[in-house]
Amino acid sequence: MTASNITTTHPAFFLLVGIPGLEHLHVWISIPFCFAYTLALLGNCTLLFVIQADASLHMPMYFFLAMLAAIDLVLSSTTLPKMLAIFWFRDREISFYGCLVQMFFLHSFSIMESAVLLAMAFDRYVAICKPLHYTTVLTGPLITKIGMAAVARAVTLMTPLPFLLKRFHYCRGPMIAHCYCDHMAVVRLACGDTRFNNIYGIAVAMFIVVLDLLFVILSYIFILRAVLQLASQEARYKAFGTCVSHIGAILAFYTPVVISSVMHRVARRAAPHVHILFANFYLLFPPMINPIIYGIRTKQIHERVLGLFPRKDA
Repeated sequence: MTASNITTTHPAFFLLVGIPGLEHLHVWISIPFCFAYTLALLGNCTLLFVIQADASLHMPMYFFLAMLAAIDLVLSSTTLPKMLAIFWFRDREISFYGCLVQMFFLHSFSIMESAVLLAMAFDRYVAICKPLHYTTVLTGPLITKIGMAAVARAVTLMTPLPFLLKRFHYCRGPMIAHCYCDHMAVVRLACGDTRFNNIYGIAVAMFIVVLDLLFVILSYIFILRAVLQLASQEARYKAFGTCVSHIGAILAFYTPVVISSVMHRVARRAAPHVHILFANFYLLFPPMINPIIYGIRTKQIHERVLGLFPRKDA
């Protein structure tokens, strides 16, 4: 009897609602979602192909960009296919363990993306503030260690989540009012004392956003100081121009996070679909926009991408 009770503390599956209150618009909402996912796949796969194929791009800046593209591919593919299945086929069911796996990958790769953006800020700092030491500081082994540290940090912080959630009894039904298995959306279905989960989730989010963003801002303070000390305006423009793509990626990643966080605290009475649309925007926008930013702003990548398309002779 005891064993039976232990094995039934969690449901066999959850049901993802999608976007509560907008179920009748799911098919129409799926159009921009599908478009964004297609752009994310094409853009990030193109970046990875170009960087891998062109030996002249085998430099620290582009290695970090390849990491970012790979993370964006996993991040969008973790959630978007299931979202589209909900919107198109009303396939709302997801197994309990499938939900935990989706949650782990979703939050882990979000943390990894933040770490890589911080590493890219460090790359720009060394390139502008210590250009003579760039190749000696950002060596292959160091880049590998940075990548491994980003993965280790994310996995370490997110590994407790599945075990914390598995111990709960879910008495509030299987309906998750979301498009994907967000940690707090699942916690709301659990019975018992969930304070530790709430505190842990908020603490990890604040730790990642505040700490990483603080170091990014600090890097750009040093970068700005170094740029302003350059003799000519052209040199200042050229030096700071190398940071524009990274600043765009930073804004694309952190702006939706901050807006969503503020919305949860300031606009608590807003309709649920408003919060969920912002949460989806946070997942959709960076993977879609990052390849566009770097493809347009980075001359080397722009030229290599155009080179993939044969030109017709006049």
